[in-house]
Amino acid sequence: MAIVKVEHVCKRYPLGDQVVEALRDVSLEIEAGAFLAIAGPSGSGKSTLLNIIGCIDNPSEGRVFIEGQDVSGRTPDQLADVRARTLGFIFQNFNLLPVLSARENVDYPLLQLPELSRAERRERVDHYLDLVGLGRFASHRPNQLSGGQRQRVAIARALATHSRVVLADEPTANLDRETGRGILELMQHINRSAGTTFIFSTHDQHVMEMADRLVHMEDGRIRALEDNPAAAETAEAT
Repeated sequence: MAIVKVEHVCKRYPLGDQVVEALRDVSLEIEAGAFLAIAGPSGSGKSTLLNIIGCIDNPSEGRVFIEGQDVSGRTPDQLADVRARTLGFIFQNFNLLPVLSARENVDYPLLQLPELSRAERRERVDHYLDLVGLGRFASHRPNQLSGGQRQRVAIARALATHSRVVLADEPTANLDRETGRGILELMQHINRSAGTTFIFSTHDQHVMEMADRLVHMEDGRIRALEDNPAAAETAEAT
């Protein structure tokens, strides 16, 4: 069963006296464990599709299933619960809280899970900061970290809720090429070792080259789906 399924989704936004069609009859199935990139130029609809999959926005028409559950038309509180327990997010601007340390930023979404004790939260935070190589920077605030380190904190935060699906919106856009490559390799390693599903919105050619599957978008439609066996072979070789 697909972990994410999008059925005939349309999304329309009012813009003054006009209506903009951001998505037009989009259907897509994403299998668990995928390392998938949604690619296209600005205005193609890729970020809108990512937001709808991430339960940040609702479709105007169509349905979205996450782990077999229809999340279309749910209330904001219901969507917040889906996001808290199933979905992790990584943004190009990192979206870390500047007054909190790296440890506190990773812990912040865990506060929405009342079943976790303080000790359990601490154990998770330490584990994922170690996983991304930042254990010794746990007490540092974002302004004391490099761009790559801040993105690693964001990855740890996305994983700490034990998210099955991580959505990454242009995760390398604010990083230099070498740092971006390191971040992608880290996410690919987590994908291969833990089976976490990663879905990227991107126009970065290197992200596209590393993805197992490419979704090409243009004018709010999916124009092509493309498997990339070379990415799987490269990952196995490393």
